[in-house]
Amino acid sequence: MGRAKNPAHLIFLSPFYTGFGKQRDMDIGAYIFVVVISYLLGATPSGYLAGMACGMDVRSAGSGNIGATNVLRVLGKKAGAIVLAADALKGFVSARWIPLLAMHLFPSAGASRENLALAGGVAAILGHIYTFWLWFKGGKGIATSGGVVLAWAPAACLTALALWGLVLALSRYVSLASIAAAIILPFAVWFWNGTAAMTGVMTGLSLLALYKHKANIQRLLTGAESRIGKRET
Repeated sequence: MGRAKNPAHLIFLSPFYTGFGKQRDMDIGAYIFVVVISYLLGATPSGYLAGMACGMDVRSAGSGNIGATNVLRVLGKKAGAIVLAADALKGFVSARWIPLLAMHLFPSAGASRENLALAGGVAAILGHIYTFWLWFKGGKGIATSGGVVLAWAPAACLTALALWGLVLALSRYVSLASIAAAIILPFAVWFWNGTAAMTGVMTGLSLLALYKHKANIQRLLTGAESRIGKRET
């Protein structure tokens, strides 16, 4: 039997099939780049590194968390501020600059900037919470989430930050302020004209933040939670 011939319409459309294949590969490549780089950046344990620089493992003091709040408690205001800024910067860079770099490296990719920003932001937050450097036991992701939302929707970030500051000033509980900010964020994103995808992703991240604060919620209910300004040893 002779070799079967390709139908004429497939021969005519083959350049388009090839183009679609290349387009898909470029899209996948852009997403992989953003997710991997953002996760690695988010996984950098700023609080742990700050503690090591001061000769202390912050996981063995205070609440045992590597986040900025615990660093503030056990190492002081300067170290806490540095870690807070570093954690927020991780989120901002992952949701703003890394997607732009991906679009530059993969110019033919059809992935939108918003979708790449969503992927980068989520990857950075998950990297912070589940850092492979510390056996997937990281922080609670509040500061990193703040940086991500600042890149996604600055007005929504400022709204949540204002509520965070107000609750902190009235209660002196950082955890309660963080919980309030996590609850308001999806509504703030929606209110400030965030897209449905952005609002949906933010809702999921807020639920994750509340889950990570479950121990704090229990301590708040029993009156055992520490207030800011009380230095723990």
